[in-house]
Amino acid sequence: MTEPLSRVLDALDVETFLVCSSEAEGKHLALSLMKKLGFNDVDLVFIKFQGSGARVRIRSYINRPGARYPWLDEPGAGDAGS
Repeated sequence: MTEPLSRVLDALDVETFLVCSSEAEGKHLALSLMKKLGFNDVDLVFIKFQGSGARVRIRSYINRPGARYPWLDEPGAGDAGS
């Protein structure tokens, strides 16, 4: 079975609402969440504090542009119609 993350072309976004007391706390929680999920190359794409918390979108880069994509190394990867 193919590992799904190995087929992600570029990045994985997570969007959620975090209960927090400030935008700074929301940013810290968002980045910490992605690190805890095992992602290391992480950016905070969007944050908006709204009274009881912050709406956040966090992006974890699986492959940066120009990276050597893992699926290109698989047998038959360059074959047309495979």
